[in-house]
Amino acid sequence: MPSDRSGRPARQALPVFREENPDMPRPCNFIGGHWTESSGEATLNVYEPATGEVIGTIADSTPEDVDRAVRAAREAFDTGAWGRTTALDRSRLLTRLGTLILRDVDRLAEAEARDTGKPASVAKADTVALARYFEYYGGAADKLHGETIPYLDGYMVTVAPEPHGVTGHILPWNYPAQMFGRTLAPSLAVGNATVLKPAEDACATSLLLADLVTEAGFPNGAVNIVTGRGSVAGAALAAHQGVDFMSFTGSPEVGQIIQKLCADHYITCTLELGGKSPQIIFADADLDAAIPVIVKAIIQNSGQTCSAGSRVLIERSAYDEVITRLKQAFARVRVGAPEMNLDCGPIITAKQQARVQSFIDRAIADGIPVLAQGVIDDGAPANGYYVRPTLFGPTPRENAIAREEVFGPVLVALPFDDEDDAVALANGTDYGLVAAVWTRDGARQMRLGKRVRTGQMFVNCYGAGAGIELPFGGAGKSGHGREKGFAALRDFSKTKTIVFHHG
Repeated sequence: MPSDRSGRPARQALPVFREENPDMPRPCNFIGGHWTESSGEATLNVYEPATGEVIGTIADSTPEDVDRAVRAAREAFDTGAWGRTTALDRSRLLTRLGTLILRDVDRLAEAEARDTGKPASVAKADTVALARYFEYYGGAADKLHGETIPYLDGYMVTVAPEPHGVTGHILPWNYPAQMFGRTLAPSLAVGNATVLKPAEDACATSLLLADLVTEAGFPNGAVNIVTGRGSVAGAALAAHQGVDFMSFTGSPEVGQIIQKLCADHYITCTLELGGKSPQIIFADADLDAAIPVIVKAIIQNSGQTCSAGSRVLIERSAYDEVITRLKQAFARVRVGAPEMNLDCGPIITAKQQARVQSFIDRAIADGIPVLAQGVIDDGAPANGYYVRPTLFGPTPRENAIAREEVFGPVLVALPFDDEDDAVALANGTDYGLVAAVWTRDGARQMRLGKRVRTGQMFVNCYGAGAGIELPFGGAGKSGHGREKGFAALRDFSKTKTIVFHHG
C-alpha cells in the first residue's frame, strides 16, 4: 500500500464515494429526490490533493442526465409540491437544513478537507459558514417584500418579486461547501427549483448534502445534483432551454462561454470570475494589525480564493519596513496535509499545481527577486500537490505575475509614490473584485473607498470572515451580478408589475 513521507499508509476512499454505500451502488446523480444512475458508463477519478491518491469515482454525466435533472426541477416548480411551498415553509426548510449541517459538521468538514486539501480547521470553518448561509436565507425567505407605486388617479400599481423558475448552478472547486450554500440557499429562499453541477475536482460535500436535503424535508426536485465535467455537463446545463437563470463561479474564460450559452436562450446569469485584489498600505498604517491579515489573505486556502489579496501596494517611504515584516511572516508559513492543520494545504490538482509553479518560475526567470518563501513540512505526503508560498518584490507593474490571477499562494509587492499613484496601480488590472486600504487618515479612507474600482472595499481589515450578509461581486473581468446578502435574493428573482384600474 502506498505511504507518505512519514511511513503512514495511504488513506481509504471517502465514504461518500465507496461502492459499498447502499444508497449509492455506483457513481450516481441526485435527481428528483432520488439517487439515479447516469445514462452513460463513464466515470471520473477523484484525487486527494494531499497525497495524489484516488479516493473515489463520480459519474461523468451526459447531457441526457442534465436534461433529466432540469425536467425534474421544472416539474417540481410548475406542478409539484415545491412550486406551492409558501415563503414561511421555505424559511423553515432552509433553517432545518442549516441545523442538520451543524449536527453533521465534523463528518462534512472531514470530507471537505480530504476532497480539497484544506487544513482541518479551515474545512470546519467553511462547513459552519455553509450552515450559516441556510440560516441566513432561512430568515430572509419570508421577508422579500414588494412595493406599491403612486400612479394615475384611479389606479394602484404593485411590484412583486417572483422566482425565475429553474436555476442552474455551476460550482468551483476551491470552496465547494461554502458555494453550495452561497448559491443554492438564496435561490431556494426565493422559490426557485435548482440544478447544481459541482466541480469534478471537489464534489464530496455536495453529494453528502443531498441526503441532508431529503432529511430536511425538501420536496422532490427542489434540489438536483449532477456530477461530471464542466465541458459536458456544465455546458449542457448552461445551454438547456429549461433553465431560466444561471449562477457560475470560475475562470473568466469559462465565464465568457457560460454567458454566451445563456444568451442563446435569452436568460441572464451571475458570474463571479476571480480577481487580482490589492492591499494598499500607506506609511501611517498600523503594521502590527496589517501584516498578519495581509499574509493570511494570500495563504488562506493556499491562495485558491477569488478574493485573495494577491497584490500588496506599499507607499514608497514605508516599503522597506513593510517588506522586512512580510519576509519574516512568510518565512514562518508551513504547508502540509489537512490533518496536520498548518497554515496551508496542497493545491487542488496536479494541473493547477503546475500552473501556479509556472508563474513562480517565470517570475524568477524574469529577474523578480524572491523575498521569502514558506516551507513544505517534512511530514507532508510525498506525492501531494504542494507549492511553497512565495513573496516577490519589487515587482514590475506590467509583469504577468502583477496583473494575472495566479490562484495560488503568491504575493507580489509593488511600491507607489502617492495617493493618485496608488489608485492608478490598484485599478491597473482587468479585475475589480476586492480591495483594502490600510491608513489612519479618515479622509483618505473615504477617498480611496470611492476611487478604487472594486465590488468590496475594506478599510483597515480584509475579508471580514465569510461575509454572508455582505453583497459580493465585481467589475470587469471579475464578473457581474451580486451574491450574498439581500442582493442575492434580488438576482435570483424577477419583478412583476401589476396595474389595477379601480376607477
